[in-house]
Amino acid sequence: SWNPRRSRPSRWIRKSNLGTNMANALNWQAQESTLALTGDLDRETLLPFWQQRESLLAGKTTLDVSGLNRVDSAGLALLMHVYQQPSSGGEITIVGASDRLKTLIALYNLNEIIPVS
Repeated sequence: SWNPRRSRPSRWIRKSNLGTNMANALNWQAQESTLALTGDLDRETLLPFWQQRESLLAGKTTLDVSGLNRVDSAGLALLMHVYQQPSSGGEITIVGASDRLKTLIALYNLNEIIPVS
């Protein structure tokens, strides 16, 4: 006979499987004074970049975001921090913003704070 304490119906999902994100990993590549980001910049992927941001941005003057597929509000906060905390090379210019990223910046009314091209 079936004992509810020993088995679970198949419709139950373990919590560890909930919220699984199929995000593209965030990658970066240094090219002289430019750091190029590719993949997704979101709360699921940004931690490794955040932890290494000072060394990655040292001497860089341009952050190329043209290779980003997706940016959420956490990614936008990271971009704002990068722009407001200049590297040893001086002010960082953010280039290659998609229309979606520009729209997100405008929705948060950050056009004056994070100028992108």
